Amino acid sequence: MAADVTLVLGGARSGKSRYAEGLVTACPGPWTYLATAEAWDDEMRTRIDRHREDRGPDWITVEEPLDLPGALRRHAVPGAAVLVDCLTLWLSNLLGAGRDVDAAAADLLAALDAAEGRVVLVSNEVGQGIVPDNALARAFRDHAGRLHQRVAARAERVRFVVAGLPMTVKG
Repeated sequence: MAADVTLVLGGARSGKSRYAEGLVTACPGPWTYLATAEAWDDEMRTRIDRHREDRGPDWITVEEPLDLPGALRRHAVPGAAVLVDCLTLWLSNLLGAGRDVDAAAADLLAALDAAEGRVVLVSNEVGQGIVPDNALARAFRDHAGRLHQRVAARAERVRFVVAGLPMTVKG
């Protein structure tokens, strides 16, 4: 049985992660949180620690900054409820590591097609602002837009969160 996939998009501090967590905790536990963030400095480590504390002990946290498709293959199994937070951090990690982003995105879609249970993916919508002034930022924005389109096409539902309020885009 194929996974039930929801993509939750929104801007920074829009409430998208909290909304996505609610979608997952509406399912029977245990719940798996696939975290893509890396703690490059003390401020980021504090953020990560605070998020982990806010989620509480009922979550299984798996830190996977690069091999997100592999983590989905291991954890998105029958009866599972998995939250991926977030695709844009994963994309940033891939670019920073010099990975082939298009191949990684294709692998992610294949992992979603093979997944079972419920999968909720969170990502930052970065395409609504000005055109970035440097090539790396433009490449990031372009890769994010293409990734969102591919994941949204696969997902049963897409929600866009603004000021903590989810809007239905699909499903």
